[in-house]
Amino acid sequence: MLIKTFSYTSLFLSFLLVMTGCKDEDYALPVPKSELQNDAIKRTLGPNLVGLDIEFAYAMAILPEKGKIVSAQVEASIAGATGTYLEHRSYYTNGSGEDVGVEVAAPSTTTGATSSVTFNRDTSAATLRYFYRIPEEARGKTVSFTFSAKSSNGESVSYAMGPYTITNMDMKLDMVATDAAACYISIEDMAIYTAAEAAANPGKIDLVYLHRTPTGLTFNHALVSPAADPQYLPGVTLPAGVNRSTKVNKVWNLRDFHLARLQYGVYIDDVDFQELNLEGAPNFAINVRAEAGVWAETADGRYRAYIYVNKVNNGAKNATISMKRYTMP
Repeated sequence: MLIKTFSYTSLFLSFLLVMTGCKDEDYALPVPKSELQNDAIKRTLGPNLVGLDIEFAYAMAILPEKGKIVSAQVEASIAGATGTYLEHRSYYTNGSGEDVGVEVAAPSTTTGATSSVTFNRDTSAATLRYFYRIPEEARGKTVSFTFSAKSSNGESVSYAMGPYTITNMDMKLDMVATDAAACYISIEDMAIYTAAEAAANPGKIDLVYLHRTPTGLTFNHALVSPAADPQYLPGVTLPAGVNRSTKVNKVWNLRDFHLARLQYGVYIDDVDFQELNLEGAPNFAINVRAEAGVWAETADGRYRAYIYVNKVNNGAKNATISMKRYTMP
């Protein structure tokens, strides 16, 4: 009992010493810097695909009594594709959490790798959005950005962002495959062909889409290799020369954000294709469902793909699919 009392007393005294040593310091409002300042953040997440945008928010500010902002620009290390621009509105978030834009400059001009705006309203603080449309020239490379601003008192600032890696993947969204119609899928072309089109391009057909409801068997929507056992292609007469064997692995709940465009923050990147192992995988996938998908590898090993099923329609016997494709080195 004495040991316990001593222990509690020692602990209490130690607590008092700690509390004594944690005396609050007097708080003082921070003094704002007088010079022109800037900052930037990258707003988009996930891998950077050719054809998509990389979005930034660029903030700049100066004390009103020191001057106004007169211009801002962004220079990319690789010129962006058509659709690259610097927003001429400054954004803030209102009480409802909505982004509200206020026009502060003339619409931006993009010359080569540089997008710029000239302010036409007295502005001492602004946050502009910058959208960089990733060009084909950037595929597999890295791209960097230099943000800069100038004020009426002659000051200038700059802020570097990057480098950011651009993936080697390609992407195609919302292709509709229909049983006994446009049902022949080419991973190389990222397209769906009719029987006549498949006959003209037999070496490019990797999968056949079909919908079946046989008694006693769960088949439904399926993605089947032309070389699969005929039992997985009931009622299908393949066009001449369509005979490739494509490896397929069915997966659930892999809702890639780019393909699904849902709330799930999951992204398939180049490394996923590089490390993909389909050794021993079958050449068919039956009972494929919406918000699921398949990994696939072409017969020649040249392409790997993830095919996501956005939605299915049992009555119309069709499925809307989206695809990410990776060309193997």
